[in-house]
Amino acid sequence: MPKNGKRLYIQEVSVRDGFQMEPIFIPTDRKIEFINGLSRTGLAKIEVTSFTSPKAIPALADAEAVMCRIDRVPGVEYAALVPNLRGCERALSCGVDEINLVMSASESHNMANLRMTPQQSLEQFAQIAAEVNGRVRLNASLSTTFGCPFDGEIPLSRVLEVVARFVDMGMDGVTLCDTTGMANPAQVARVCEAVVQRWPNMVFTAHFHNTRGMGLANVLAALQAGIDRFDASLGGLGGCPFAPGASGNVCTEDMVHMLEAMGYDTGADLEALLVLARELPGIVQHEIPGQVVKAGPWTRRYPLPASRDRQGT
Repeated sequence: MPKNGKRLYIQEVSVRDGFQMEPIFIPTDRKIEFINGLSRTGLAKIEVTSFTSPKAIPALADAEAVMCRIDRVPGVEYAALVPNLRGCERALSCGVDEINLVMSASESHNMANLRMTPQQSLEQFAQIAAEVNGRVRLNASLSTTFGCPFDGEIPLSRVLEVVARFVDMGMDGVTLCDTTGMANPAQVARVCEAVVQRWPNMVFTAHFHNTRGMGLANVLAALQAGIDRFDASLGGLGGCPFAPGASGNVCTEDMVHMLEAMGYDTGADLEALLVLARELPGIVQHEIPGQVVKAGPWTRRYPLPASRDRQGT
């Protein structure tokens, strides 16, 4: 199908958002090998790890080793999630390209996830921004943008209020996160149109979960509203430990397959992604929810079955 000229950017989160949810510890060398494979699939960005306390997230206790030992492929940005100033210092010492900060629009979810109020998170963001002082890119991720499992729907005015604070701090990018998979396409369109119209020069990313089967529909709604960057997780791994029932992220290979079939240029090599997706069950020791890895791309063709007479010969 001919390209329609619009370039989209796919940002991989499986090795952070996905692996942190796995009950087994994935060996450091295996993580590095997997990330090196992802780096050569044409993805725009990889969120490699989180510089959080090993006690809080044992699955990512090897953050320094992973970040320092991966291959750095030109054209790929390597990001890390940072929860506080100490995590910021650790990330900077490993040469990250981007630091991703996270807080919730919902007070209840912020308390459950980060043990602080949203205002305290904003104050911490300002401290980290001052510490970074332009040395690397800073991205702010707003969890529960589209709904909270404790507080319900988040008013658009609240989302705009927090994004305005991010912009005033000098953030380089903002990610709108459907942490719980509560979003629907009409809501996504309203929110994304509002932020894009108010801050046309800000780099916005959409981050959706497929908890209720609306992940790819929400991607399309965000795309039509002007978003051109999307987080996704190979195989559909991931979730949120502080959001009941919030299963995995939108599946990278399924999203790339859909967008490429529609004529968009994702920059990603679908076949290379599928090769890695087929390795995932062996790495995480369970099946993955991705669909294209099972059914194959829409371009796959099969031989016509041999005809049989009524006697079955």
